[in-house]
Amino acid sequence: MKDGFGRNINYLRLSITDLCNLRCRYCMPERGIDKCDCESILRFEEVDKIVSDLIEMGIDKVRITGGEPLVRRGIVQLIEKIGNHERIKELAITTNGILLEEMAEGLKRAGLNRVNVSLDTLDPHKYKYMTRGGDLKKVQQGIQKAMDVGLTPIKLNCVLIGGFNDDEIRNFVELTRNQAIDVRFIELMPIGEVAKWNEDQFISNDEVLKQVPELISVEKDDPSSPATYYRLPDSLGRVGLIRPISCKFCEDCNRIRLTSDGKLKYCLHSDDELDLKEVLRNQQDIHLAVQTYINKKPHEHQLDKKKYVKKSMFRIGG
Repeated sequence: MKDGFGRNINYLRLSITDLCNLRCRYCMPERGIDKCDCESILRFEEVDKIVSDLIEMGIDKVRITGGEPLVRRGIVQLIEKIGNHERIKELAITTNGILLEEMAEGLKRAGLNRVNVSLDTLDPHKYKYMTRGGDLKKVQQGIQKAMDVGLTPIKLNCVLIGGFNDDEIRNFVELTRNQAIDVRFIELMPIGEVAKWNEDQFISNDEVLKQVPELISVEKDDPSSPATYYRLPDSLGRVGLIRPISCKFCEDCNRIRLTSDGKLKYCLHSDDELDLKEVLRNQQDIHLAVQTYINKKPHEHQLDKKKYVKKSMFRIGG
């Protein structure tokens, strides 16, 4: 599947819920969110139908997201269905890790290849503060279990926040020295709750290179990856820098997103959406609708302070 600029669209970020068992300050309101009625959320049979059609169109890489995807009942069965498609080359999940220890083995048996874990601090007190009550130990145990059952390579996603975790950069980098783990620093994006934050909490990923100057640039194993990779001398893992704010990576963008309520998005930073739930429930041609929509995918996103996307990240899919 090609867009209007000839980019090969082969990667689907699939959100299956906007619910979460944490309340991270940069993501969710403190009170949480109102649970949607069942009709507004795609049923797993509908998810499977849409994903099957997208695979026929060229999608071969799927990452399941949320909210927190592990809180949705039946996720193991969904992973098994998606994993049974012969054309799927990679099936992964992004999780906060809280439920990972108890579910890792079942996920692996169902066909999941690997996990990304969102982790913004290694300090249990700061973790509890930022997540409004989360237990860092559960996440660490989940990561270890995922490694034990072979959901690897594991990637830790760390959102850099000025005045919160910029003093932990070296600690995160050191995790890659003796473990085959990729730590990826992500610039804070002005989406949802974050759009209200002070500008001094936004820091460039250049801060990582300033604090750890011995990092060595390494070649990407996937040209479409948004991360620029580095490693410490003789380390087993890598350090990735993802710069959606200071350095766009639109030229090689190969992804689309499907929200839990059935909206297809060709760009995270655009409010333009295609309601695939309506296309499906009205028995319209999914292939035609998707291709027509993908042809409108812009060459690059624009980040105008007056036009930040309206949806919060938990509604879009992490």
